[in-house]
Order: sequence, then C-alpha cells, then structure tokens
Amino acid sequence: MRFLKAMMIITGLGLVLTSCGSKTGDPDFKYSIDEFADIEVLRYQVPGWEDLTLQQKEYIYHLCEAAKSGRDITWDQNFKHNLEIRHLLENILENYAGDRKSADFQDFLVYAKRVFFSNGIHHHYANDKFFPACSRAYFERLAEAVGADKERTAFLLDVIYDPDLYPTLQYQGTEKDLVEASAVNFYDGVTAQEVNDFYTKMEDPSDPHPISYGLNSKLVKKDGKIVEQTWKADGLYGPAIEAIIGHLEAAREVAENDVQKKYIDELVDYYRTGDLRMWDQYNITWVGDTQSDVDFVNGFIEDYDDPLGRKASWEGIVNFRDREASKRTEIISDNAQWFEDHSPIDPRFRKEKVKGVSAKVINVAVIAGDNYPATAIGINLPNADWIRKEHGSKSVTIANITDAYALASEQRPKSVLSEFAWDQAEIDLCKKYGNITDNLHTDLHECLGHGSGQLLPGTPANALKEFTSTLEEARADLFALYYLADPKLVELGLLDSPEAYKAEYMSYIRNGIFTQFSRVEPGKPNTEAHMQNRKLIADWCYEKGMPENVIEKKVRDGKTYFVINDFEKLRGLFGDLLAEIQRIKSEGDYEAGKELVQKYAVNIDPQLHKEVLERYASLDLKPYRGFINPDIVPVMKNGSVVDYEIVYGDDFLKQQLQYGRDYKTL
Repeated sequence: MRFLKAMMIITGLGLVLTSCGSKTGDPDFKYSIDEFADIEVLRYQVPGWEDLTLQQKEYIYHLCEAAKSGRDITWDQNFKHNLEIRHLLENILENYAGDRKSADFQDFLVYAKRVFFSNGIHHHYANDKFFPACSRAYFERLAEAVGADKERTAFLLDVIYDPDLYPTLQYQGTEKDLVEASAVNFYDGVTAQEVNDFYTKMEDPSDPHPISYGLNSKLVKKDGKIVEQTWKADGLYGPAIEAIIGHLEAAREVAENDVQKKYIDELVDYYRTGDLRMWDQYNITWVGDTQSDVDFVNGFIEDYDDPLGRKASWEGIVNFRDREASKRTEIISDNAQWFEDHSPIDPRFRKEKVKGVSAKVINVAVIAGDNYPATAIGINLPNADWIRKEHGSKSVTIANITDAYALASEQRPKSVLSEFAWDQAEIDLCKKYGNITDNLHTDLHECLGHGSGQLLPGTPANALKEFTSTLEEARADLFALYYLADPKLVELGLLDSPEAYKAEYMSYIRNGIFTQFSRVEPGKPNTEAHMQNRKLIADWCYEKGMPENVIEKKVRDGKTYFVINDFEKLRGLFGDLLAEIQRIKSEGDYEAGKELVQKYAVNIDPQLHKEVLERYASLDLKPYRGFINPDIVPVMKNGSVVDYEIVYGDDFLKQQLQYGRDYKTL
C-alpha cells in the first residue's frame, strides 16, 4: 500500500509537516524548478550518499537502471495510445524548428509537460482527460513540420481533442460499466461482470494462501473467448521486462548479501514465468530482509488504477536506510503487539500474534514507473493479507522526499495554514507540533495500520472489489489517527506533550472536509482513493458528531472554517469508524463498504468547492507536486569505475526527453 498524504500533494502549507527526524540536505538548495498548469516540479537531495561503500553505490546504480527501464510499461498501462502520443510529442519537441516563443507553442509546451507528468493524457490524480490550450489545427501543423504520419496524427488528435473519447482513466460512477467506461489499459472487450466471473471461478475462498489472480495480466476478449495476456519476459511487455531483468542480474552481482541475491533471483524467475506463486515467494523472502541497508521495490504492485482493484500498475523505487531517523519507527515496530491488542475493533478481527512488522526511514535514489514524477511519502508492502499475517510487512517513510516538500514550502511566502486555520491558536499549535505528529501519522499508517487486523476465514482478499483501495486507506488512516492521541506515544517518548496530537487532528479534518478539493475541477466528483478515504473519514465524523457539536462549521467574513470543539469525542468517532471499516474488511461486507464510500467519499458540496478554489487561487500555489530524479553517474579512472556521484538536474522537460531516448523499450 502506498501513502499519498494530502499535505504532501497540496503545496505551501507553511509549516514543516513531514520531516522525518532532522531535515536532510541543504536548506539553500533550490527545490522548485518548474511550474505549469496545476503542477509544481521539485527536485530532491540524496543525503548520506557519500557514506555508502562503492559496492553499495554500484548496487544502487544497477537497481536504479532496472527501475527506469520499466517506464514504458506504466505509460502503456495507463492508456493504450499513450506511447504513440508521447512519441509524437517527443518528435515535435526535439525537431520542430519553427517559432518556439509564440503563445501557441507555449500552450503546446504546457500540454506536453502535463502529459509527461501524468505518464499519459489523463490527469495523474483526478483521472480525467485534459486538453491542449492550442488549437487542433496548430498541433497538426507542428506534427506536419516534423514529418509525422498524417493519418496517424489525425487519429491521435481525435483521441487528444475529442472530449467524448476516453474521457476518464478510471470510471467510478454508477451509470456505466466500470471497465468499459475506463480508459486504463488493463482490459479489452470485456465487461466488469465478465472480469469478476472470470476470476471468481479461479479463486478458492478456503485457500489460506490465496493467489492474487489477475495482478500481472491484461484480460481481453478474442473471438468471443476471454483470455489473459500475462506481463512477463516472453509475453506482454516482454522487451521492457527483459531490460529490467538485465539490470537486476547486474545488481545481483554486487548485492550486499546472499538474502538480497536470493530474492533478486526469485523476482527474475517471476518476471520470466509470470508465476504469481513465485511472486508470493519473492515477497516472503523480501519481507524477511530487515537488516540490509539498501532496498528496492520493482514490479506490478498497487491496484489503485484498476476500477475493479485487481490489476497492478508497474513501479520502481530504490532506497537506502536513514539510520538516525529510523530510531523512531523502530520504537513503533517493537510495540506493534501492544497497538494491535488495544485496537478499538472487535477482538475477532485482531491478530493474536503480530509477526514481522518492520519499519524504517529511507532516502530514495530514484522513483520510477507509477511513482514518478508524483510519488508516495510512505509505503507498506507486501499487499497480500496472508503474507502480512504469517510473515509480516515492511513499512517505510521517505525522508528526502518529505524533506523536499517541507523545505520547498518554507521557500514560499504564502501558506494554506494561514488562510484556512480558524485562529492564531490553531496556527501556533500546528506550527509547534505539526512536524512530529504528521511524521507519526505516516509511520503509524504504514507501519501498523495496513498490517493490523485480519480477515475472517473464508473471506476473499478482493471481497470489497472496486472499493478496496479507498476503504483500506481509510482503515490505515483511522488506526493512525486513533493512536496519535493515545498516552502510549508520550510514554514511549515519541511525543513530548499529550496535546500534540491535536495539530494532526486539526490538519486532517481541515484537509479532508475542505482544502483537498482545491485540486478537483468545479462540478467534478471526488474520485482518487486517498482523497476519497480522507473525505469519508472527515464527513462521517462531522455528521456523527453533529448532536454534540464535535466539529463545528463556522463562517467569518464570508469565509468557512471547520473547528474541532471536542478532541476526545473526535478520537472516539475515529475509533468507531475504524471498528466498522475493520468489520467490513474482515467479513468482506461489500454492500456496507459500498454504502460508506458512495455516501461520504464521492460527492463534493458545490458551494464549499467553489469557495476553496477561490481562496486557494489567491495563494498562488499549485495543488500538485512531483519530482525529477537526480542522475547517478559512474566516475571513471584508468578505464575502471572508482565511484558513483550524484548529479542534480534542474530541467523537467530535459529529463523526460532523456528518459524517452535512454529507456524506450516498447
């Protein structure tokens, strides 16, 4: 599971919300390098690089090459025409010799950057297709000027400009078939019912080690028959996977230890065969490695983009441990059983014995695939519930990414906090404690939240279907919110004040019920799983707390604010909702989960939406942020590599075009 915290995506909060321990890197380093449309592009530093051994640096280098080699898979998964559209954009950007300073070309340039940022023509977060500001005729003239095929260009421009063609990446409404109405490229010619029927026949509810059927394949209908096209070395995405394998094998030769070599071998076997049992075996070996400093994620991991929650998007991350900052997460891991035993859920749903919970703070050396350019700030893997229960899970908080967000915000003059907080007391509390409580929320969410609880025997892992991601993120958030206010955190030395948690409660409610919708277009529903989870929690607690005025809506000078009047009762509401969502997951109560999501998570109050957009616009901030990667460059001496150095670029478009040249596989 991936943690995309709202405060990390919305920029300029005006406080350091997410530093994991002491901030890393140079505060004078320029983090923000580009802005366009609703996006700000940042860069991050890689602190601790010079402390690594040459072998570790070489290992990271090859793992990073493996991660970047999967780039084309993500583009194709997002939409079947994305790669061809990208190639057209690259051709124009690299070869057009006309006027590049004209308003039309600048509009084209913004569109191209948006496509690169989203890994396709649909918004990376809102799912809807976006459009060029330049005219179709101008775009056509650009394509003609660089010798693009006229017939294919006309077809692609239809796809780009027609609002009725492929309007949304992932449809989540009720009027249309979820699969047929989604542009994401996981299915072809099949309906949602056909997909569910296909996999239901495979699944055995009594299997204690259920296979994640469909995780690494495309389901298509050919000649009236439904077949799977597996993503593997001699199957779909074969050339990209072969490139990944080549770099993984090079990394294996300089791995830190035999355990790393073992799970690299297992991952390679999985990529060659497509065997999901081997994927499970790889995850079991990988999750048991808690001692290595260098680690990575590489594969078809998260199913957020699939409207049915089955197919996984490809992603890659390479990282190494931040030892000092990891001391906090180690305390949480060591006390995992206490948190499980005291969870406010039905005892039937608690794990009797928590196994293998490990957590650490990391610095990334590359983000790739579905995690690039917009990335998570925390990750908890593996996703299979039975592996979590029997073998444990790994949780990470990404220090250099969260530090880049925080330091970039400090370099801006305006903040969301000053605009949307009710009074100075709220601002002061958030500035004083927002840093550490937000850190702890991330840690608890990833380290313990996702790994908590258990399914009842016979409950299928995918019982909640298209609502799985939203409800799982809500469950992990609620676990973290509930425990942030527990005296245990002060006892463990994780907080120095029993009042500190209030900063996170204020920020969470303010964001979930109101400010996060600065990134949704007027009249659009709330569709992204993490945003849905936050809205569900905030709106449910607001409604249930109305009789006792737990959360109060206040208006001053025509501006709306949401103020928490009773923090203790709000904590109780968090616990109540956690208990219900855990029950829904443990019992596989699809209808109850559906009702929660559809009632509280989707529809946005139009008046509040209008207000937040107007107030946010006055701050001159971009609602979305992402990154470029640093380059890892071999240093040669007398024909041999003697070191690897980090080189920080500052041009988003340059990196995109470079990646297009260097990692084109499909």
